[in-house]
Amino acid sequence: MKYSIQTLNKISKAGTDRFCDAYTISDDAKDPDAILVRSASLHDTSFGDNLKAIARAGAGVNNIPLDRCSEAGICVFNTPGANANAVKELVLTGLLISSRKIPEAMAWAATLKDGETSVAKQVEKGKSQFAGPEIKGKTLGIIGLGAIGALVANAAVALGMKVVGTDPFLSVGAALRLDPSVTVVKTQDDVFAAADYLTIHVPFNKDTEGMINAAAIAKMKDGVRVLNYARGELVDNAALLDALNSGKVAQYFCDFPTEELLGVKGVCCTPHLGASTPESETNCAVMAAAELSDYLKNGNITHSVNLPDVSQPRIGGRRICMIHKNTPGAISAITGVLTEAHLNIENMVNKSRKDVAYTLLDVTGNVTEDLAVQLRAIESAIRVRVL
Repeated sequence: MKYSIQTLNKISKAGTDRFCDAYTISDDAKDPDAILVRSASLHDTSFGDNLKAIARAGAGVNNIPLDRCSEAGICVFNTPGANANAVKELVLTGLLISSRKIPEAMAWAATLKDGETSVAKQVEKGKSQFAGPEIKGKTLGIIGLGAIGALVANAAVALGMKVVGTDPFLSVGAALRLDPSVTVVKTQDDVFAAADYLTIHVPFNKDTEGMINAAAIAKMKDGVRVLNYARGELVDNAALLDALNSGKVAQYFCDFPTEELLGVKGVCCTPHLGASTPESETNCAVMAAAELSDYLKNGNITHSVNLPDVSQPRIGGRRICMIHKNTPGAISAITGVLTEAHLNIENMVNKSRKDVAYTLLDVTGNVTEDLAVQLRAIESAIRVRVL
C-alpha cells in the first residue's frame, strides 16, 4: 500500500528523505493519508475522510484543531525536545543581552560619527548609560522544567547563576536530568519571589493563558527581567507594559512581537526565532517523519498530543488499530467481534487519554474484508484500520 503525505510549510529534506518508496510526498496532495506541518494554521482546513494523522514538526500545536481531530480519529503528533537546544540558546542570548542593554547600546553606537568629538571619545563619554549587572550570582527563576526548561536551568548553573524552578508535572526522568544545584520549589509564587530573572517554559492552554499578569508581577522583585520564549499568550501584555512603566520590570524579552510591544523602551522582540536553526528544523522533521511512518505502517503511536501513546512490535498475522470512545464495554465488544470471526488474539494493548482510547491488536486467522465493517459498527468506534 502506498501512503500519501501532504507537506505544509517548508519541511527539511532530511525529514522527507526518511520516507521510503511506500510514500508519496507532495505539498498539493489530494485527500492525503497524513499531513506534515510546521506553523501553518489548520483551524479552517477541511479534513478528508482519508486523513489519518497530522505531525507538527515542532512542539506547540495551537495551530491544529485538536478536538476536531480527536472526534474524527486523526492522530496528532508533535516533536518534543527536537528544538529544545535551539530555544535554550536563544533564551541564554536574551538572558545575557537583557542584563547588559546590548540592543540599545548597538543602536546608539550605530549613530556615532566623527565630528567635533571623535567616535572614540563619544564612546567613552556615553557608554555608562548602558551599564548593567552580571548574571553570575543572580537567581534565575524558571516556570516549567521540561525539555527546554531543564536545559536552560543547567546552562544557567554553568554560568554561575542560582536557579529556582517549579513544574507541577515534573517527571522522575526530567528531575534526574536537572543539575543537583537547581532548587525545585512547589509553587510559582516561590519562584516569583526569588527571581532576579524569570523565564517561562510551559505550553499555552486555558490554564496558562495570561499567567504572567498584574497579580503575578506584584509578587516579583523590583527590577526583575522577564523572558518569554514559550508562547506570547502566556503574558498579559498590558500588565507587563504597566510594570515596565513603573520600573517593577526592568526588561521584557520575548519571541512574539505584537503591535503594542514594538518600539517600547525596555522591550526587545525577536520574530519567533526559537526553533529557527537548521539543526532544529532537521531534528523536528526527522522525528515527525518517523512518527508518521510508524503510525501509518504499524499503528504505533509515539508523542501524540490527543491520543495515548501505544506501541508494540509486530509478531505476525494482521494488526488491528482501533480508535474508540473510552466507554465501558468497548473492549468486550471488540474482542466479541474477533471471537465471532474465529480470530486468535496474539497480542493486545489498550490505553486511554481522557474520553478517547486506542486499542492495538495482533490477530491470526482468516481476516476478511468484512472485519473492519463489523468493528466500525461498534457503538464506541471512531476509526478502524486493519493492517
